[in-house]
Amino acid sequence: MPYKRILTIQDISCLGQCSLTVALPIISACGHETCILPSAVLSTHTGGFSGYTVNDLSEDFPNIKKHWLKEGISFDAIYTGYLGSTKQIDYVVDIFDTLKRKDAKIIVDPAMADNGKLYWGFDEEYVKGMRYLCSKADIILPNITEACFLTGVEYKETYDKEYIDTLVLKLSEICKGTVIITGVSFNDLEIQVLINSKNEQTAYTHKKIDKIFHGTGDIFSSTFVGALMQGKTEFEAVKIASDYTLKCIENTVGDDSHWYGTKFETAIPQLVRMLGL
Repeated sequence: MPYKRILTIQDISCLGQCSLTVALPIISACGHETCILPSAVLSTHTGGFSGYTVNDLSEDFPNIKKHWLKEGISFDAIYTGYLGSTKQIDYVVDIFDTLKRKDAKIIVDPAMADNGKLYWGFDEEYVKGMRYLCSKADIILPNITEACFLTGVEYKETYDKEYIDTLVLKLSEICKGTVIITGVSFNDLEIQVLINSKNEQTAYTHKKIDKIFHGTGDIFSSTFVGALMQGKTEFEAVKIASDYTLKCIENTVGDDSHWYGTKFETAIPQLVRMLGL
């Protein structure tokens, strides 16, 4: 069984079941050594809460990287999620260049937007920086809104296959590796994850639950990374990540008190079985 050292760089929302509080347990459950570099510490995530605290950790990045280099530490994969600033993106690119092992995978989830809008605090300068970060990646995992901001294509809530193909083409000009777009839906019953690798397209389709749950993108991306580094193909990793994310949602539906995230912990046994561990 592969045992990889994976670095994930994103924020810690102390409550909210997203970012590092999702990535660390999920990637660990996939059987890997999971190392973290927190981009910021928030008291809660920013979706639906008010008065939350934010502590940016950008200034810690150079000294952490310096110490890791001194100790000879490197990684089989580096996976990024929510980053707090354009300056932080520059630090992360430097980490890509100095701390990855030979043949390491660089996976970027450009976590910056959803439902047609950028997250609070982000602007066009940040989008430009994220576009550059994606150009350094082997695999990118945008949702449709993020794909639109990265490519300059107008966001549409209703679209056809030609529209998605345009996004794929333009994203492939940014990232020369694999482009995976999440949340593609052409009807009310199904949702797809589209994979474009070496100019070949495949898609995995599963049931759509018409309700918004915070953190599901982080669950998907973390599971994808964990499965991929277990030796699964990109399509197999997408299937496992999609099925696991759906199971997390199903385990949360009906509990209105748990509006801020999904009960992903309750589905970890199913994830382990999906991976055959």
